[in-house]
Amino acid sequence: MRKFFNLNNEYGATLRLAVPIILSQVGQIITQLADNVMVGQLGALPLAAVSFGGTVSFILFITCMGITLGITPIVGEAYAQGRHRDASAYLHNAIFLYMGIGLLIFGVQMGIIPLLDNMGQPEEVVTLAIPYYKYLVWSVLPFMLFAAFKQFLEGIGNTTISMIIVVFSNLLNVVLNYVFIYGNWGAPEMGATGAGLATFISRLITPFLVIGYCIIHHRARRYLILLRRTRLMWDKLRELLKVGFPICVQMSLEGWTFAFSSIMMGWLGTVAIAANQIANTLCNIGFLSLLGISSATTIRVSHAYGAGDYQAIRRIGSSSYRIGLVWNAFTAFTFILLRDLLPQAFTNNEEVIAMTANILIVVAIFQFSDGMQCIGMGLLRGLQDVKITMKIAFISYLVINLPVGYLFGFTLGFGEIGVWLGYIFGLSTAAILLRRRFNLKVALHSAPEQ
Repeated sequence: MRKFFNLNNEYGATLRLAVPIILSQVGQIITQLADNVMVGQLGALPLAAVSFGGTVSFILFITCMGITLGITPIVGEAYAQGRHRDASAYLHNAIFLYMGIGLLIFGVQMGIIPLLDNMGQPEEVVTLAIPYYKYLVWSVLPFMLFAAFKQFLEGIGNTTISMIIVVFSNLLNVVLNYVFIYGNWGAPEMGATGAGLATFISRLITPFLVIGYCIIHHRARRYLILLRRTRLMWDKLRELLKVGFPICVQMSLEGWTFAFSSIMMGWLGTVAIAANQIANTLCNIGFLSLLGISSATTIRVSHAYGAGDYQAIRRIGSSSYRIGLVWNAFTAFTFILLRDLLPQAFTNNEEVIAMTANILIVVAIFQFSDGMQCIGMGLLRGLQDVKITMKIAFISYLVINLPVGYLFGFTLGFGEIGVWLGYIFGLSTAAILLRRRFNLKVALHSAPEQ
């Protein structure tokens, strides 16, 4: 009975942190969702262009996202130990580091524009995708500044303000889509390019809002005051990279797997690109909700890790896996039940709708593997045991996922379904290996609970 109530307390503690993160994560994907739904009304070609531009942008954007996640467990540990000046020093150094990386990624993304014609996509898709892609590239810089503050605040247990800012930003994005895509309120009709401009503007305002919050709110303001008394320190930069770089590599490998699978879809034609984009968007909504649970798990584990409480870490892990399984069951059931209706929110093209409905069956099946690997990543990040995740990601995504997807999709002739089957094999491998690693780490530091 005692264990039952302890687990119930763990569920509540995780969900209180997770719900704002979930809304924040879903808010980020709503930008892509809004672009796809509103551009999709213009036809399969503009939707394919947004899909291709977004996919290429995401290949390096995921690198930016991954590196910023390194500050959260580090700050969480410092916060649990009462080292507030150290926490502020990590923020100072993170701003410098992340903006420098953002500038580097910006330059690389701009530099690959001449190569877009060589990725096997239809010429008309590439031509329409480039202006949209350029706006996404410009949005990297404000994103990195916002992410430094967002991940810092989450490390000290404040997950609400990021949710509010992201939700506001994405509501603005929808309004601006209406203005620029269709040429309303006196604006020029820009089509797919207008969706890119709307995304850029909506991301541009986020760092101003989060810095404004830190200035106004007394609890966050003390870290800004301490920040002025800190300086750039190589040991802090190295620590941020020590944790952030492996997370970045792991997330990049996973993101690249989805991106390269999407590029393979382009080899099957415009309809396959559009169907894959819709399936990816729906899949990401379910995944980012789970990523919120994983992020909350990272925060709670980092606090317990800072306190040296491995029994609490064990309980957090058990409850997080259970929450993830419940969510996975819900999303899998939803995708199967509504597989013929969900694509209609994006397009009225019957070929695209039919193909997407078939893909969603596979998406439903791999929900459980995807969920368990996501929770496992969150647990190991909280323990700052992130080097192993690079190796697991390499094996799962590059050695297994992509080759199996190509085998089923092209060698065996299963087409778009075959490409998606690769995810089941890759994500299942990752889920098993991550769970074993977490069990081993906890077993080394604590005896099993009675």
